[in-house]
Amino acid sequence: MTMNLRPWAVLLIAVASWLPAAAQFDNTAFYNRITTDSTETGSLSLDFYNFNYVRNYEFFGPFQDGYTLYGTQLQPRLVYQVHPNLVISAGAWLRKDFGANGITDAKPLFQLKYQKASTSLIFGSLEGGLHHRYIEPLYDFERQLTNPVEYGTQFIIDKEKFFLDAWIAWQKMIYKPSPVKEEILAGLSVEKAAVKNESLQLSFPAQLMVYHQGGQIDTLKSVPLSTVFNGSAGFKLHKTSAGFLAEVFTDNYVVAYKDFSPEKRRAYDAGFGLWLNAGLRTQKFGTLITSFWHGNNFISIKGMPLFQSVSQNMGLEGYTEQKRDILMFRYAYQKELLPKLFLDIRLEPHLDLSSPKVSQLEFSNSFFLTYREDFRLFKRK
Repeated sequence: MTMNLRPWAVLLIAVASWLPAAAQFDNTAFYNRITTDSTETGSLSLDFYNFNYVRNYEFFGPFQDGYTLYGTQLQPRLVYQVHPNLVISAGAWLRKDFGANGITDAKPLFQLKYQKASTSLIFGSLEGGLHHRYIEPLYDFERQLTNPVEYGTQFIIDKEKFFLDAWIAWQKMIYKPSPVKEEILAGLSVEKAAVKNESLQLSFPAQLMVYHQGGQIDTLKSVPLSTVFNGSAGFKLHKTSAGFLAEVFTDNYVVAYKDFSPEKRRAYDAGFGLWLNAGLRTQKFGTLITSFWHGNNFISIKGMPLFQSVSQNMGLEGYTEQKRDILMFRYAYQKELLPKLFLDIRLEPHLDLSSPKVSQLEFSNSFFLTYREDFRLFKRK
């Protein structure tokens, strides 16, 4: 079955390249960012965010386990507008997985945000996760469910034709003497639009992420420093219209991996990938995307395990396949049911064209409900 499907994969890629045709679905309904408002200076408000999820993996191959995540998240924050360009907030992120006792996870949220026009500087809990706009081989969508909170510093420029997100997140702080090493994650996400009008958009995104594990005050002197790089660059071409077919698009990326550690301990020192996508979005019936992944010796810092050349499966940790070819057919239905209440349903089957251990269609399916609201509590006179 695997060998017979290869010609169809090539044909689909060729067709996709000719479409006036997203590497991933629209994720803006999951965003929860606080913005400054000069008219609300001196006000205290409650920012409320609720994210409900079911994500099921019917995976049986050697690179990603099959399991289900089912639960809800709450993110209440008190927000004080100190100045027309400055806002301070404090709150909590709470996750409850159904079927598990108690609260599954909880983290405090503290943020200072300076915003002037299209430029923002953030210190504390970042506008992280999906806000960074990474493609899925570099950043797994599942982290929105399990670990979306990042702490550090972030600089953002968000203009009509230019987007930049430069950030550093402290993953693990250590104190003298530490039994573990410190962990730091940093990234850059940039997109420049060459053409952007009512019917056509051509843009060039570039993304990178660096992970470092080290420090000087830990007791693990026998464990060497570790520095890993992921990056991508490509182009996005979107054609929109007012008819039944609202949009056709193609997003295509070259993806890279490099281990810069002084002492190499991973299965591969360097690798690359191709992430090719073409799709269409209708006015009423959802979005359909055909995606093809070709990876060679590829390892990702925070990406979806399915795309990697080194397995993370239970019982198969460290199993490798140098080349990974995956063909995906993905569908999403997204709708604002009520003001600020968003529904998102996804079905994402795929075929592993390269692994000798897989001979069947695998898929994931998801159901999300997101609600966010801002309640003003009082305003200083």
